[in-house]
Amino acid sequence: MYIFLMNLSIMDIVYTSCILPKLLHMFITKNNTISFWGCIYQMYLFLAMACAEVLLLAAMAYDRYVAICHPLHYMTLMSPKHLAGFAVTAWSVGFLDPSGHAVLISRLSFCASHIIDHFFCDVIPLLKISCSDTSEVELINYLEGSLILSSAFVLTLVSYIFIISTIVKIKSSEGRRKAFSTCSSHLTCVVIFYGTIICLYMRPTTSYTPKQDKFISLLYAVLVPVLNPIIYSLKNQEIKSAFVKFKSKLTY
Repeated sequence: MYIFLMNLSIMDIVYTSCILPKLLHMFITKNNTISFWGCIYQMYLFLAMACAEVLLLAAMAYDRYVAICHPLHYMTLMSPKHLAGFAVTAWSVGFLDPSGHAVLISRLSFCASHIIDHFFCDVIPLLKISCSDTSEVELINYLEGSLILSSAFVLTLVSYIFIISTIVKIKSSEGRRKAFSTCSSHLTCVVIFYGTIICLYMRPTTSYTPKQDKFISLLYAVLVPVLNPIIYSLKNQEIKSAFVKFKSKLTY
């Protein structure tokens, strides 16, 4: 799990770093411009990290399933070789999947307007200002998004169905509490992540509402990466002990 958390942290750092520095620069300098290829690169990197994170969260769900349902076989089923395979797959698919979106969107014409009604270059705001036919891009976006999201979601859902069924069979309440606590952090992150990403991307561009979508994007691009380390840190005894020590020093 710590190997997965390391990869999750890197993904969160990368996709916030491709948005927030430019956003802060715009606030400070009041220069709300970005180059065309800088915009395409920002969109591609953001989608790549989002796709990779979806797959990594699914791998983490499987990790929790093995830990709770097959604890005696954990070191075999989740060996370093398997861990590396899950991580490499998440990164590889993450970088490959949005490449088609980036190529197709870079070939669109933006003769109507060059003003993006968003705080970063996202797919839907770019399609909204294009004067070209965007139906092909929208179809690919929906199909690929549905394929990856549904695959990762089904794996996560099935893992938690087995996890919950195993926890329910535990006779002692203390045992059930300990078993559930091992996956509660991951489950919280999954609910927040999937909730925001489905609201943003799994719908046609005609339903795009700039004000609402910018708010959801802000939650997705800023709040989720901030919450992830906090949520997981609450389960870490060393961090909890350090926090208690720090709090006791402040009281003196």
